[in-house]
Amino acid sequence: MRHGNVNRKFGRERGQRKALLKSLARSLVLRGKIQTTIAKAKEIRPYVEKLITRGRTDTLSNRRLLISTLGDEKAVTKLISTAKTYDGRTGGYLRIVKMGPRKGDAAEMAIIEFV
Repeated sequence: MRHGNVNRKFGRERGQRKALLKSLARSLVLRGKIQTTIAKAKEIRPYVEKLITRGRTDTLSNRRLLISTLGDEKAVTKLISTAKTYDGRTGGYLRIVKMGPRKGDAAEMAIIEFV
């Protein structure tokens, strides 16, 4: 039975899928916005929003958890500085804007960015 198994597989094994999400999250934090498929954007949104919520309180333990999650100290520093701007907000830090199909394979594309 697949009750509660709601995550997307992306045709990848577990380690590859985790690496993909980690890479997309790191790129989003460092660049501010990225262009990807709608499915990947919808999958990464709660992943990054939880990281931002954790980064709002800058403690040593939170910083270490974020470094272990993102794998990059520079990205964590930028994430914490970005999270400070969302102090009065309880969630909804990211926006997904649909763009239309990609030319090569007609995959639906989107831009995911910070609000």
